[in-house]
Amino acid sequence: MFRTLRKVILSCCCLCYLTVGLAQEDAWFFFRANDSLFEPSFKTAEGLLIYDGSDQRLKNVLDRYRIKTFKKTYRNARQQHLKQTFFVIADRETLVDDLLKEAPHLFHFGEVIASEDKKIFEPNDYGLSSTIGDSKGFQVNLDYYDYLEVPKAWYYTIGSPNTKIGISDGTVDSISPDFKYKTTVIKKSSLSNAHGSGVASIAAAQGDDGFGIPGICYDCEIYSTRYGDYQQLSQLLELSQLGVRVINCSWVGSRYYETAQAVIDEMYENGTVIVAGAGNKGFNATRGERLYYPASYDKVISISAGMYKHALPEDNLILGKDGLYYGENIRGYISRTMGYRDRKRNIGPTDNFGESTGTLNEHVDLLAPTVGVFQYGKYILEGKTDEYLTYQATSASTPFVTGTIGLMLSLYPCIPTSSIEPILKLTCYTIDDIDANKRWKGLYGAGMIRTGAAVEAVFKLYNKSESITFEDHHFSRWKFPLEALSEEVRFQNISFTEDAQLDIIARNQIVLSAGTTLAPNANGSSRLSIDTSLTAQCDLQLRDPAILNDDK
Repeated sequence: MFRTLRKVILSCCCLCYLTVGLAQEDAWFFFRANDSLFEPSFKTAEGLLIYDGSDQRLKNVLDRYRIKTFKKTYRNARQQHLKQTFFVIADRETLVDDLLKEAPHLFHFGEVIASEDKKIFEPNDYGLSSTIGDSKGFQVNLDYYDYLEVPKAWYYTIGSPNTKIGISDGTVDSISPDFKYKTTVIKKSSLSNAHGSGVASIAAAQGDDGFGIPGICYDCEIYSTRYGDYQQLSQLLELSQLGVRVINCSWVGSRYYETAQAVIDEMYENGTVIVAGAGNKGFNATRGERLYYPASYDKVISISAGMYKHALPEDNLILGKDGLYYGENIRGYISRTMGYRDRKRNIGPTDNFGESTGTLNEHVDLLAPTVGVFQYGKYILEGKTDEYLTYQATSASTPFVTGTIGLMLSLYPCIPTSSIEPILKLTCYTIDDIDANKRWKGLYGAGMIRTGAAVEAVFKLYNKSESITFEDHHFSRWKFPLEALSEEVRFQNISFTEDAQLDIIARNQIVLSAGTTLAPNANGSSRLSIDTSLTAQCDLQLRDPAILNDDK
């Protein structure tokens, strides 16, 4: 998410976009127009955009600036402002004040984007919320990527062909341009209503190819295989033996097998992480007690569904058949739908409806988006590019985490397998403070996955010139083995209590700041140690090596 350097009442819009070199000193803005139909006209000259419309007041402002980009975007826009929000690049920050003062008939809001938030990268098929990228692929809303901070992750890495992502599922359509040159079929599977292609598109569909959509780890390779074999998991073991570091399992079985747990253990020792969907049956049906596999095996990262789209309940209140309002897909809520306990006045504490959740239990580790996610499978089957999920399917949630792990492995291939899950949990969005979620505390994991923060954490942990802060979490379970080469590791407003086990080895400093609590019980532990001989086992594999000089 973009943090604001300054805000004023102003806004602006346009469809024009020019790809040029982005100098570090350029100012970036979001503007919002008064009218969603407003489309300023530009011509290009010497790499710049020149306003050639008829509004003289707008021309007087823009002619004083070197405009490089002026385009509509869904980024940073609430539902009611989707067609009014613009992304702009110009040479000076004063544009925001001048445009507000001299063209208030056109714009009512504007903000300067903070320097730290310029550290993003977007491919040329990023869809309707693109800013510095383009939208040559499907014209779909990938706002869930924005929520997960995926462009921030791409600043560091877009994945690597050396990182193999396993998809244990239905067939991945290797004819589609998004999969054609990157997919190796290890075991043939069934079509399964294009389920496998849909899952693979989120984890690793090819990006920056002017087609379709980019997957999270879009330069990673895909190894596809069948699903099932619940007792032996032979298809997963085969992928692990072929060097696949992370395997996505968007399917469930209902029985526990010791033989399967033994295979999971073997793959983990081999350096392979299994990510699996927790299941789709809501809390009212399972009461938090029903377990599905492989998600609930030890050493598997179990993923359920969470909501991401609307910042506040009032952004998407819907009138129900009973004449009362409810909210849908509200950011941070576990349930697809929510309402106020005082539904007549829509005030007071909020509540969830237990039927509209994914499967919840104590084995769930993290949540990821589902409702509102583009259905790539519909494109494969019917050529449709305008359909989004309307229900909480953990099949779609799971590959967001798989793709994120692919990026982490691509950035630092030597990252210990045991550190991957802790980093994901330490960097995720916490959702504990939402009233409606409190009834399920302990059943939904650490929170919502945050791809950008997780990948950036890997960059900082394994870079001697960086410092990193872990904050705003309260853990009472799980293991947190970490190693840090960074200049400093800081813990702030964070607690490790009860059964939590924190074990960090740092090369330099570990700082415990305000609000930090280390109070494990007999089943937990906290061990903080310094080892000045700690060295990198391999180099960071950055998208652009110049990133190492960003702050120099």
